[in-house]
Amino acid sequence: MVKNKVTVIKEEFVRLPDNPMEYVTPNWDTVTEFERRIAEFFGAPYAVAVDSCTHGLELCLRYTQAEYVNIPRNTYLSVPMLAHKLGIKLFWQDVYMWHNWYPITPKIIDAAVMWGEKTYCSGSFMCLSFQYQKHLSLGRGGMILCHDEASYNQLKKMSYDGRLPGIPWREQDIDTVGYHYYMTPETAALGLEKLQAAIDTPPRIWSHEDYPDLTQMKIFKK
Repeated sequence: MVKNKVTVIKEEFVRLPDNPMEYVTPNWDTVTEFERRIAEFFGAPYAVAVDSCTHGLELCLRYTQAEYVNIPRNTYLSVPMLAHKLGIKLFWQDVYMWHNWYPITPKIIDAAVMWGEKTYCSGSFMCLSFQYQKHLSLGRGGMILCHDEASYNQLKKMSYDGRLPGIPWREQDIDTVGYHYYMTPETAALGLEKLQAAIDTPPRIWSHEDYPDLTQMKIFKK
């Protein structure tokens, strides 16, 4: 009798699949696989998943100990705001026409609107966005493309409270200040689900013309 009741609940309410292996709960392996697939598509040695492109840029600025950012006047406003947040110098590029990406330091590239196979700039820290308006639209999220394992490991820890994923934090001897900027496994799972469609679809070309002149805003005149 009890067995029959459980069967009814299973079929009518929980609706469990006949083969439970068809459904896999996203975990940190999901994030790692999404990182691998994005790195492969862009032609980068490594990719670090984060919760936004802006936070990816911030982590790179911290990691490289940048003393300034060089920002085009026409871009998204969170990028120059990083200078205030980090206490570094902000320089505006007076005349700068860009398409899909631009450097903010010699090593760091804001590629929030970039989508293209094998477009990674060798040796750089190239930050992507998966915000809802972007080509791979996940609602929120980003990725740092980087060139070596040491950078990957350190940026990974910085994005995740100083932790390495997949290991209980109480079992780790934390040696890095972290910033809680990690991508969730659920976001990574959505990215894997939508990735092939994004690859198969021609992307929009973004440029400076899509953004206002930030230097005309009160916040940047102070």
